[in-house]
Amino acid sequence: MFSRQTLPLVVAFGLSVLFANGLTGCQSKGSGATETTADSVKTAVSGEKPADKTAGTTTVATPDPTSIPANKIADAATILARPQVPVLCYHQIRDWRASDSKTSKDYIIPVAAFKEQMQMLADSGYHTILPNQLYAYLTTGAPLPKNPVMLTFDDGDLDQYTVAAPELEKHGFKGAFFIMTVAIGRHGKQPYMDKTQIKDLSDRGHAIGAHTWDHHNVKKYQGDDWKIQVDEPKTKLEGIIGKPVKYFAYPFGLWNREALPELKKRGYVAAFTLADKRDDTMPLYTIRRIIAGGQWKAKTFYRNMIQSFDSK
Repeated sequence: MFSRQTLPLVVAFGLSVLFANGLTGCQSKGSGATETTADSVKTAVSGEKPADKTAGTTTVATPDPTSIPANKIADAATILARPQVPVLCYHQIRDWRASDSKTSKDYIIPVAAFKEQMQMLADSGYHTILPNQLYAYLTTGAPLPKNPVMLTFDDGDLDQYTVAAPELEKHGFKGAFFIMTVAIGRHGKQPYMDKTQIKDLSDRGHAIGAHTWDHHNVKKYQGDDWKIQVDEPKTKLEGIIGKPVKYFAYPFGLWNREALPELKKRGYVAAFTLADKRDDTMPLYTIRRIIAGGQWKAKTFYRNMIQSFDSK
């Protein structure tokens, strides 16, 4: 993994490459560790080797998070003490182009590789959960299915709708899609989902969250930025899907402590970063994810997922 000391340099380099390739993706400290077989590692939550070959979504109830009374929500220390659930982050799901740089390929996962990763999760007995379930687990200790995992998708790229969603559903999986609202319906070299497709994902049982208006770094917000980047995307997405939007994903995974109470004040109940350590006072607003590397083989993907979430 990259060290935390090298993160600013990695982020700065990654941004220039990603935007040059039409990718408004996020930056992660992934692992390049050697491969092991899936059967040689244990799940982060249950501590057991995944033997159940029946994958899919859970039947556990997923209440609206606002229905949980404030006095029933655990304190920060209790939340931090609960075993982490693996949360994976994806961006573009398409085959590489000749113009894609080596760095870009870390965030663009070829279709066959994505299918292989989903098959490995299914074969290893994983069950996908959605943000409401994770929130209920973290705040109240609500039960989760055996071998839970969350699959998240940033930006709203069209291939997430045409390629990723059908592949998820083939295995009975559901995902959380964090939409950058400036790009809704945009076409060109990198097309994005339109309103009808976003609503269709929601209607099919996937979760929709906010990913700002135009991917502006939260650490640099001032003036009207909170309204433009956080309030208005929430309102727009709620108008599209006809449901509350309660979850937020930070562009590039970058955040600061000043942002956490702002998100809470604006109606979000949790927010997702990337691989950094969680905040010790507001951990619900710094839920960790890792980017599923586009150049990882399935075994490497599995090992890195386990290693990243096997500790508190």
